[in-house]
Amino acid sequence: MSDKHTYRAENVKKTINTRLNRIEGQIHGIKRMVAEDKYCDDVLIQLSAVNKSIKSLANYILENHMYNCVLNDIEKGNTEIIDEVVTLFRRFQ
Repeated sequence: MSDKHTYRAENVKKTINTRLNRIEGQIHGIKRMVAEDKYCDDVLIQLSAVNKSIKSLANYILENHMYNCVLNDIEKGNTEIIDEVVTLFRRFQ
């Protein structure tokens, strides 16, 4: 984990937290489905939905990272940030 910090506007934080709360709710719903012995197919469909929600949130954060953190670092002459971004893209594969 990095020692770096990112300033996020309040509206961005709100969007991220709203999505995280939704994902958390989806996870609790899946736990309840398992406890209630719901059909495997139904559980898997909900897991797929959570996966898509997480990927969507990750893309939202990545987009903000590119337009804010990466752009700011490049403008300041820190081209090492490109290596960081390449590593991030490799993780998304």
